[in-house]
Amino acid sequence: MRIGWAISLAAWVLVFTNIDPEKSGAPGWLLFYVSGFLFLASTFVLLLTWIWQKMQKDEDESMVFIGVSFRQGVLLSLLFIILLVFQQYRVLTWWDGALSAAGIFLVELYYLTR
Repeated sequence: MRIGWAISLAAWVLVFTNIDPEKSGAPGWLLFYVSGFLFLASTFVLLLTWIWQKMQKDEDESMVFIGVSFRQGVLLSLLFIILLVFQQYRVLTWWDGALSAAGIFLVELYYLTR
């Protein structure tokens, strides 16, 4: 997972430093958001996995939460990308952000109760 994080970081840095989304249009924006999503998702997955491992005393039990960490990391990065898109189009207000966070929270609650 750390190798995937390093690759996604390198991809995001390359896109961030070499591509101007304003000049390249839709493909530039797509590369920016996809690389940002992959970087954020891998960062959150590693962070949440580390937190779950610190909370669990038994090593065997902590490995069960990798799937949960993966889902939560992807949902958190999706929230950040949604907020970035709203900001790009200048429609981000506090209640848009709160509704987006509530939507992501409801998706997580669905998976936790299932």
